[in-house]
Amino acid sequence: MVKLRLKRMGSKRNPYYRIVAADSRSPRDGRIIETIGSYNPTLHPAEIKVDGELAVKWLKNGAQPTDTVRNLLSKQGIMKQFHESKTAK
Repeated sequence: MVKLRLKRMGSKRNPYYRIVAADSRSPRDGRIIETIGSYNPTLHPAEIKVDGELAVKWLKNGAQPTDTVRNLLSKQGIMKQFHESKTAK
């Protein structure tokens, strides 16, 4: 099963995350399939960059986002876009 989740980058006390598609059995910072975006919580306001087309593609293929990634995608309007594409059919 593929999950959309955060991969931690950066140094100690200076976290930076990549939003990635990864197999649910692989470790948090282990092998990934594809990078979808990034999230930097240390900036004010927090910086979120997401490739919307890639995110929707993975969601359509059945990837399950973690709770945090779901919240980040919702803030960017990608979850709404995904639900509208499902109901348009």
